[in-house]
Amino acid sequence: MEAISNVHRSLQYDELQSPVSTLLNIFSRISKDVDRALNQQSSYNQRLALKAVVDRLDAQLQNLTRTSNKYAPRFYPIAQSWREIIVNYVEELAKATELRQEIDSPYIIGVPLTLEQEIFSGRNDIGTRIEQLILDRRRPPLLLYGQRRMGKTSLLNNLGKLLPNSIIPLFIDLQGAPSSASNHAGFLYNLARGMITSAKKQSALTLPSLTREDLEKDPFTCFDEWLDKVEEALQDNTALLSLDEFEVLDSAISKGRFDQQDVLGMLRHLIQHRPKFKILIAGSHTIEEYQRWASYLINVQVVHISYLKEDEARQLIECPVKDFTLGYEPDAVERVLQLTRCHPFLVQLLCGEIVALKNEQDPSVRRLATLADVEAAVPEALSHGSLFFADIQNNQVDAAGLAILRFLAAQGEGAVVTINTILQQLPNVSESAFELLLQRELIEEVGEGYRFQVELIRRWFIQ
Repeated sequence: MEAISNVHRSLQYDELQSPVSTLLNIFSRISKDVDRALNQQSSYNQRLALKAVVDRLDAQLQNLTRTSNKYAPRFYPIAQSWREIIVNYVEELAKATELRQEIDSPYIIGVPLTLEQEIFSGRNDIGTRIEQLILDRRRPPLLLYGQRRMGKTSLLNNLGKLLPNSIIPLFIDLQGAPSSASNHAGFLYNLARGMITSAKKQSALTLPSLTREDLEKDPFTCFDEWLDKVEEALQDNTALLSLDEFEVLDSAISKGRFDQQDVLGMLRHLIQHRPKFKILIAGSHTIEEYQRWASYLINVQVVHISYLKEDEARQLIECPVKDFTLGYEPDAVERVLQLTRCHPFLVQLLCGEIVALKNEQDPSVRRLATLADVEAAVPEALSHGSLFFADIQNNQVDAAGLAILRFLAAQGEGAVVTINTILQQLPNVSESAFELLLQRELIEEVGEGYRFQVELIRRWFIQ
């Protein structure tokens, strides 16, 4: 398994003018998938990811029997061998878990949920809202707005489960190759490549290819002509082009890597003149914070993503996947809800620590989580989630906001502090500091005062 996971690091095939490069590319991608699977923290998620790899290998084995590629007979036994190794490893993982009577942890911390991961649930109300806006004849662009770790990317990865089959989500992570390109041709090539990959994954739809060489001649004209072919391939369907982390593209424009009028003008033209396409951008900032986007994406409609609903959070705690073997006492469930306020990342973080804690206990008490278990898991959650909490402290608030948060945190769990009391202690704090904390969903107004929205975040600022 380790050898398979390392293959992609040593394969060099881009410069090969040979049919073998296509096959090497396939094995390189499978190697990367195995590498990612082995880096999953729990046995459950390793097995889940590796089963998806086996499915892809099965598809490749079928392709290798049908293709005219002269190298296919040489690579077929390698694919068979890899499949056998991976299947055996998955079985070994399952046996080891059963032998140790461990609780399988399905929780995934710090990376977005993909289509293969059963744990994604809820967000039906947001799916309905997006569907309604897509059907709006005015064709408004959409902004999926929410704080970091609220599950924006997980939602975009799973939109196909929430929308009708006639709407095909095309997910693009702007934090990856598109915004890292050195010129417009590279940007558009990576954008098209992401659309092609996403269409195949979400709906098994094959979009026409687009080469980097074609784009070099006249990037935007060539891309526009390619979109004509894409519209033909869509037939009666609608494409939802979802651009995640739009702030990264904005940064690339600010640095002068891309021309604002060319890139954002292309998006505006697509919105206005291609009814088969809908545009959704996603980020943790409002359009008002990026005025250049507001002038191009006129009449943008905001879809706010925030905490899970209580019933969705309860499902994530008590029944995240089928046959979950850990039960909870009622007051333990209530405490998880109180500590996390149904924040999707924090529910997974705390529940993952509870599973780890229970697996260290005697099997006789392992399968039932108590209130004491929840409290005991909190310090580990604060420690292992430190990057999340530190990001709030270092990147999301200014010095005045930090002073407010530390003062509120010291007042105790659930404490409401009046504005006058805060200003007596912090006389130099301005109204804008409170507005930023409210916008970041860190504090909330209660009567004449403020308090922390999430207890786990308050505890971080206490320590």
